[in-house]
Amino acid sequence: MNRKGLRKILLYVFVTGILLILLFPFFVMVSTALKSVDEVYTSPPYWIPRHIRLQNFKEIWDKYPLFHYFLNSFLIAAGSTLLNTVLSVPAAYAISRLRFFGRRFLLYLFLVVQMFSPIIVIISLFKVIAGLGLLDTRLSLILVNTVFTLAFSIWMLNGYFSTIPIELEEAALIDGCTRWKTITKIMLPIAMPGVVTTVIYTFIASWNEFMFALKFITSLEKRPLTIGLYNFIGRWTVQWQYLMTASLLALIPVVILFMLIEKQLVKGLTGGALKG
Repeated sequence: MNRKGLRKILLYVFVTGILLILLFPFFVMVSTALKSVDEVYTSPPYWIPRHIRLQNFKEIWDKYPLFHYFLNSFLIAAGSTLLNTVLSVPAAYAISRLRFFGRRFLLYLFLVVQMFSPIIVIISLFKVIAGLGLLDTRLSLILVNTVFTLAFSIWMLNGYFSTIPIELEEAALIDGCTRWKTITKIMLPIAMPGVVTTVIYTFIASWNEFMFALKFITSLEKRPLTIGLYNFIGRWTVQWQYLMTASLLALIPVVILFMLIEKQLVKGLTGGALKG
């Protein structure tokens, strides 16, 4: 075997090892979700369930308002994603294409905002949300999630808009297109990979958000899924089989989002190549 083939084999072994390490927590989650409570606390533990217990999936739906948790999380994540996209697209386009005083300072200001940890401003945000009368509402989480994901979205989309040749836009304006048509018909299809990236980032960040939901939401019927999962952690014990079962179900919407958006991502890349 030559040196090139040996390096290829070593690379495959290394990548496979890293992949197994990354997938091991997922394997533990699936294994725990299929165990009974007695098997969960068996010592020493065994990784493969001896008796697969699918009843855990039915019990968490019967005993806990899991559907309401899913619905609240979806409404919050979808609302945050929509609002983030509506605000970030024109803001990124303006910073990329328009020339105005303080443009670069504004762009770096967004970066500074992204550097702050949410825990630093949670008390101030709580006072603001309370002053607006939005405590214990889904709208409060939509607004907060939008604020903390907007800076990344603007930076990402600004990079995509900046790579698009300005001649395409000038040609469209000469042909009689308005600025709005130029953005929607030319710029957005080419920058679709960036839009898809920001949509995925915002949705996942809002779907997984925990700290603000814990502080702003008090009603049981308005709690998102992250707070619902927290209910399985008691003072003296943790219902691991239910916690892992609900966590496994929580992955389904994110996986579905990737499956739906994958085609749009490919279309955006293809459209950008053709229009470029």
